[in-house]
Amino acid sequence: MAVFGCAGCGAVLTAAVSEVAPPVHLADTHWEKLHPPLLEAGSFAIDPAPYGPPWRQFDEVGAHEAAKLGRFAPFGALSGGPTDTILLAPGDVHGTRLIVERAAGYCRGIDGRDGPNLACLGCDLPVGTRMDDCGCWQVVRLVPQAVVRLPGPPEQPILAWAELLATGALGHRLSAFRDIPAGVALAHVVVAAGGAPVEVAPGPVAELLGRSLGALLPAGKGAKRLDLAGPEFGEPAADLVLVPIHPQTGDMWQPRAGAVPVPMDAALWAELASPPHRTRLPVVGGLPAGVERDDPLPPHPLNPFQPSKQAFRYTLSRLPAVREPWLRAIYDRGY
Repeated sequence: MAVFGCAGCGAVLTAAVSEVAPPVHLADTHWEKLHPPLLEAGSFAIDPAPYGPPWRQFDEVGAHEAAKLGRFAPFGALSGGPTDTILLAPGDVHGTRLIVERAAGYCRGIDGRDGPNLACLGCDLPVGTRMDDCGCWQVVRLVPQAVVRLPGPPEQPILAWAELLATGALGHRLSAFRDIPAGVALAHVVVAAGGAPVEVAPGPVAELLGRSLGALLPAGKGAKRLDLAGPEFGEPAADLVLVPIHPQTGDMWQPRAGAVPVPMDAALWAELASPPHRTRLPVVGGLPAGVERDDPLPPHPLNPFQPSKQAFRYTLSRLPAVREPWLRAIYDRGY
């Protein structure tokens, strides 16, 4: 596990935290909605993308320079800030004060627009940025150049897939935002399809991605079959298989049957692999007279599910394949 301290005076700034893979929920937020912490308490992640001011537009930077920053198509402003910022749940950070003159926000909190807004109590060095406004994941980003890693407790072991499944560690605490990892997965499926039609296996995968893939990719012969595969689930006969990303390491589960693996957030994958129980009504007959059912109705949404368009484009803009003409056309058209 890690403990982070101030590079200026050595003061301890965090609790002991264990490293996890960067969460895919960074790809989008829900506008004008208060969000929970991006990370679970007791964990941290390293964001390899640059973050913070100065902000510049894609055309101002140019395609060549933008590619060096990991952006291959226009998508919002590009950051000229530091890479490898350290993401933490706000409750795991202490020994800091808010820099009030950098505490601007939209309406309900701080959105980090002015750069580092947390200073070390020991030496007043700016060490990180707190964000908690509506439409923002609650997170603290420590500036890597302003902090040092201090000795901490032993690292927690990497859990095997069987352990993750058995302990329920893949439960989706952010289920209200499941459209975001679905949009990320959709982008990876489109890239893996290579412009070919995709036939989605009936069931949860079709409910999640079927309509969107039908709108994005052509129909016709030569379709590639998309299904789910993974630990304790098996490998169906398919050309493309959605597989989970290990939440600690960020590694994809690898199939053995030759299908092309498509990465998916592990919690969303677990939801598809083990759908929530739905009450089953009697097929024949009925209930005795005077008896009324009090079971909850099956969880059917009012509207068809749609993966996040923002997360879809965010993900594509960071994949070199988006520069291919067929994929750039999809990117510009959207769905």
